[in-house]
Amino acid sequence: MPIHPGEDSARHSPGEAPLPLLFLIGDTGGGHRSAAQAVAQALGRAYPGRFAPVIHDALRGPGAPLMLRWQTALYGPGIRLTPWLWGLLFRGFGSPRVLRWYQQTLFRPVNRSVARAVAAHRPVLIAAFHGFTAGPAVRARDRTVPGAPVVTVITDLASAHLAWRDPAVDRIIAPSAQVARSCAEDGMPEGRYLEIGLPVAAEFASAPGAEAARLTLRRSLGLAGRPFLVVLTGGAEGSGGLYRRAAAVLRHLDDVEVAVICGRNRVLQRRLGRLAARADGRLVVRGFVSNMADWLRCADVVVGKAGPSTIAEATCCAAPLVLTSCVPGNEDGNVDMVVSAGAGRYAPRLGDLVAEVGRLRRDPAALAAMRAASASLSRPEAAAEIASLLALLAATRPHERTPRCERGRRG
Repeated sequence: MPIHPGEDSARHSPGEAPLPLLFLIGDTGGGHRSAAQAVAQALGRAYPGRFAPVIHDALRGPGAPLMLRWQTALYGPGIRLTPWLWGLLFRGFGSPRVLRWYQQTLFRPVNRSVARAVAAHRPVLIAAFHGFTAGPAVRARDRTVPGAPVVTVITDLASAHLAWRDPAVDRIIAPSAQVARSCAEDGMPEGRYLEIGLPVAAEFASAPGAEAARLTLRRSLGLAGRPFLVVLTGGAEGSGGLYRRAAAVLRHLDDVEVAVICGRNRVLQRRLGRLAARADGRLVVRGFVSNMADWLRCADVVVGKAGPSTIAEATCCAAPLVLTSCVPGNEDGNVDMVVSAGAGRYAPRLGDLVAEVGRLRRDPAALAAMRAASASLSRPEAAAEIASLLALLAATRPHERTPRCERGRRG
């Protein structure tokens, strides 16, 4: 259900200074930043000139301590090269005691990084788009801007780590029913957590185009125009074995065109560029793109790892999904969510991938059913609803807010 602030909270008088908001992220993957940007965009559309959100990378930004930047910089190489190790760490830090130890030792510099940002901007509201910034945001708020609400916007889709579910914040935005259930199991009262969805930018949220529109869009992107397009993506880090998967599809399915979006993975982009030179125009390679919605919207099938942002954006574009891998821990539940909804298939091995793409290439009815299921899984209004909630909280006087809940049950 959309959340509508009162009339006073939406009104903006000419000459009145916009209210400062602080959105805390960590550029570990691209999902935290893209979610924050989507909400900031929605605020600008709904309340022009009313709010001034600042997106601050508290983990890897220029003001973050060197040791903290070094630790978080390992995320991208880690999920590409040793995903099993990341899975062990994710599950190990799922224990309340171990997580508390980690936050008080190796990740203690986050407190200083967040405190500096809060002191610099003095926001009327703080939104944590990264789990490890929520607790530090509450502490910095209490010291510097008492009464400013702190809201956590969870950007893991189905398997939210314990760090996301800090009960000291004023509200938690859950992206799915699975995450909302985890909040309930923690002992949080109803109303403290809200199931709204994972925010995506407006260009993903517009209505999906028909077949003719997809073909026109392909031509505008410089594609060769073959009848079946497979778009491979590995998120911002370009992970998920994209080279091997692209090569396998090209080798075994000669009537298929392939586009690979490599994100920040420049090594992958160079390797695929060499493969494209031998692919007779059937392979298009791009790095980090600003028009990802166009690539998803014109695809017959989107292939990649089960990243939460990729799934949220692809479903808003009604794109059928073939998921090939997931980051152990925080992406475990994403595959089940997509497959059980009928919006995609799981193909972890190269042979599985080739077989699934070939089957969908030959079965337009199955492809159409997956496209419809993908659209039904989408939540295109999530960013607008989150923006409405933040506007309401930012405009509400502190004594009118629900008091913070006592620390929930954590094992």
